Amino acid sequence: MPHVIVKMYAGRTEQEKVKLAEEVAKAVRTAIGSADKSISVAIEDVAPDEWAEKVYRPDIKSKWDAVYKKPGYDPL
Repeated sequence: MPHVIVKMYAGRTEQEKVKLAEEVAKAVRTAIGSADKSISVAIEDVAPDEWAEKVYRPDIKSKWDAVYKKPGYDPL
């Protein structure tokens, strides 16, 4: 039962978010063979000026070993 949370800068359209969720679900199906009915995808908008404190510190830096695709930036 994979549940994927995508956090990104605010400002994308609903159409872009729907497309992204579809593509993420497709990638999960392809990579690990999950059934579509078992996959859920959430998208959380984050203001750019809040990224470091709301996403980078708690979800990336503090969980570095669990981040399998590491970013090429450090906003701190």
